[in-house]
Amino acid sequence: MGKFGNISIARYRRILARLGLEYVRTKAGHEMWFKDGLSRNVVFQTHRDPVAEGVVMSNNKTMGLSSKAFEDILREVK
Repeated sequence: MGKFGNISIARYRRILARLGLEYVRTKAGHEMWFKDGLSRNVVFQTHRDPVAEGVVMSNNKTMGLSSKAFEDILREVK
């Protein structure tokens, strides 16, 4: 486990909503979220709980979210 560890799907959904992303759809077991200004959707597998740290880190990069900002959100969202 690295800096953040794995995050439950329910908590990750709350984090994405807190960041202003909106649920788009679920297709083939992958949930997609979007926010204006992003170059692509934030995607994670819904049949694998928890969401793997590598997926979270990749999605943070897509959102342009720093490690410090994500740490702050992790403390706020339970």
